[in-house]
Amino acid sequence: MDWTALPSLAALRAFDALARTGSLSAAGRMLNVTHAAIAQHLRSLEAHFGAPLATRDGQAMRLTDAGRELAEALGEGFDRIGEGVARIMDRTADRPVVVTLTPSFAETWLMSRIGAFWAAYPEIEVRLAPSNALADLRRDGIDIAIRFGDGTWPGCDVEPLDVSRFVVVAAPGYSSAAGLDALLAERGHTWFFSAATNEQRVWGGAIGVDFDRETVREMPSNALALGAVRAGLGLAVQSHTLVEADLDAGTLVALHEEHDARGLGYHIVTRPGVLSPGAKAFRAWLRAAARQARTPQV
Repeated sequence: MDWTALPSLAALRAFDALARTGSLSAAGRMLNVTHAAIAQHLRSLEAHFGAPLATRDGQAMRLTDAGRELAEALGEGFDRIGEGVARIMDRTADRPVVVTLTPSFAETWLMSRIGAFWAAYPEIEVRLAPSNALADLRRDGIDIAIRFGDGTWPGCDVEPLDVSRFVVVAAPGYSSAAGLDALLAERGHTWFFSAATNEQRVWGGAIGVDFDRETVREMPSNALALGAVRAGLGLAVQSHTLVEADLDAGTLVALHEEHDARGLGYHIVTRPGVLSPGAKAFRAWLRAAARQARTPQV
């Protein structure tokens, strides 16, 4: 198709509205423009085709043979466009919002809060895809990813959700050590980690834990690592975000809290481009939930 041979789309829309309504004023109201704008588009089309397309008949406009031929083609074309747009909009509105995130974040942060989203947006279905693997958002049809790291994911739109400080946690009564140095001076501790992540080891090393000399047990998931620590079997280095509920409930205690997160934290990651309305709503809710979690309760 030679697009340069076509008149402007605005002029074609104006003529289609004129053909549907039968008057310049009604066409203007249909498109929310003045009747003079419709008349100008009509003149530009007649100049383009070199033939009259409509003539005045009292207050109405009567189409010529050429005008009727153009109107028929435009009517069919715009109707098909409208039907196609409506089908896509319907599918987009009905499609679940697919969110990928780590199982530990889903279990310890999201699930205690998502009920508020469901209550506010009962019409939006959110499909959670917990995984420790780094998903390809486009290939896997992911709308939103919640990822842990320094925010460097090329080709994606990234915004911080929570820059997380980290803590050394244990079951209540596990150790009477006063401070990190005293804790590290004690021998015989077992440190529990999730095999799928490495930030816990990075953080532990940053505060001086020599894991080559310590007893370390790797669990298949962070949930299992935290379960072992709650049972009094040892220690763990955790993002404060993931254990705040345990700390508030008293099922875990913080033996050391580090406020320098080394630039690491949780981020909202999306593909460049337009998000579905449901995905936009869920992203906005995530932002609000994270802000509320950071706000001290009085």
